[in-house]
Amino acid sequence: MAQKKAFEVDGWLARPDPRISIVLLYGPDRGLVSERAKAFAGKTGLPLDDPFSVVRLEGSEVDRDEGRLLDEARTVPMFSDRRLLWVRNASGQKALADDVKALTAEPVRDAIILIEAGDLKKGVGLRAVVEGADNAMALPCYADEARDIDTVIDDELRKAGMAMTLEARQALRRNLGGDRLASRGEIEKLVLYAHGQKEIGLEEVRAMSGDVSGASYDDAVDALLEGKVGDFDTAFTRHCQGGGQPFQVLSSAMRQLQQIQVMRGQMETGGRNAASVVAAARPPVFFSRRKLVEKTLERWNSEALGRALTRLHQAVLQTRRRPDLSVALARQALLGIAVESARLAQR
Repeated sequence: MAQKKAFEVDGWLARPDPRISIVLLYGPDRGLVSERAKAFAGKTGLPLDDPFSVVRLEGSEVDRDEGRLLDEARTVPMFSDRRLLWVRNASGQKALADDVKALTAEPVRDAIILIEAGDLKKGVGLRAVVEGADNAMALPCYADEARDIDTVIDDELRKAGMAMTLEARQALRRNLGGDRLASRGEIEKLVLYAHGQKEIGLEEVRAMSGDVSGASYDDAVDALLEGKVGDFDTAFTRHCQGGGQPFQVLSSAMRQLQQIQVMRGQMETGGRNAASVVAAARPPVFFSRRKLVEKTLERWNSEALGRALTRLHQAVLQTRRRPDLSVALARQALLGIAVESARLAQR
């Protein structure tokens, strides 16, 4: 059958079989699905920024326009010897499965089909079609295990030219693993925080993440998400006066907004409501915080979340450059997000 075990996927992607023209990446870890899809797309050798060589489609778009994928696959390339048809956010769409089935029965020579999907049941629909074909490959993407997390950590450290102590690595692992993109984002924040150092130690990891569930700055971040400007300012001031670091609040806000950004993307591309996305979130959202996260998802769209995260990244850099002004700089950035949240709530 045309499928690989989870631990075999990276090896196959490193050396894809040139006879395979349809690749399905699926699983609950959407971040890992996306990361591996980009890796496979890069292996095709096609210029990914060229709209004539790479056609990007949404799963819902293919389902709505029956036969769209077939038409694209059978279109003769004008400026290259083949094209990449990249379908994102696929699920159980029947029209997509039917088009893929037709392409497995009558393969085309000048098109590669790459499909990113969520968690698909074995023996059903799109997954069954791909697994039963000779010219297709199904690649599962599940939450990272310890070995995979170490690989991601090493990859980011290598890019930054930095090292990490064993104690720091062990502490960092405990905060990673739910989603590949979220994990990579956590490591990138840590590298950013430790900018200018050759080695990351336990102190930096604790400052970056700490024990989120019991941290004193949770009240500040929750007030920020709810748009309660006064409550945020009170909680933030209490945190700093109690000896807490402003970077802890920035880091916690970044982590939560990144998770919300992933869930908001699922809402916008999959047509799902906030409650269903929160209920299915992995890692799960604590029951006591579900209503807060649902309200935040309804208020903030992807564009607004992107602006907020950019503001936080800039604040982190500024506090590193001017530690004497870290409290004021962090307060200004976080207050701006709290004010925008309050404004969005009034719409």
